[in-house]
Amino acid sequence: MADLNQLMALPGALAAFEFSDKGELVNSQIKEGNSLNETALDLLSHVCVANTSIATMQARGWENMTNEQGFYPVQGFSMIGLDWTTVTHGQYGVVLENDQADLESAYTALA
Repeated sequence: MADLNQLMALPGALAAFEFSDKGELVNSQIKEGNSLNETALDLLSHVCVANTSIATMQARGWENMTNEQGFYPVQGFSMIGLDWTTVTHGQYGVVLENDQADLESAYTALA
C-alpha cells in the first residue's frame, strides 16, 4: 500500500492521491503553488479507473486470442502530458513534473 507522504517526497511531485474502485477521490495531498486541486484530482481519478478498465479488457482479449500470457492483470499505468506525468498502481497515483520526474522511483514507491 502506497503512502501519500512518501509519494509527495518524490522528485517533482505535485500531488499524490488515493481513489476508490469507482474513481472517486478518497484522499490527496497537493503541493502548494501549482494549478492542481481536488476537483482536478477527482477527474484524474476517474481517468485512472477508466484507463485501467480499458487496458484490462485489452490485456484479457490479447491473452485469449493469442494464447500468450503475462499481460493480465493490469496493475497500473502512466499517462504522460506536456508538463506533467501521472503514474498509478492499484488505487494510488502521483503527479510529477516532467522536468524533475523520476519514474522508476515513482513505480517503486507505488508498488
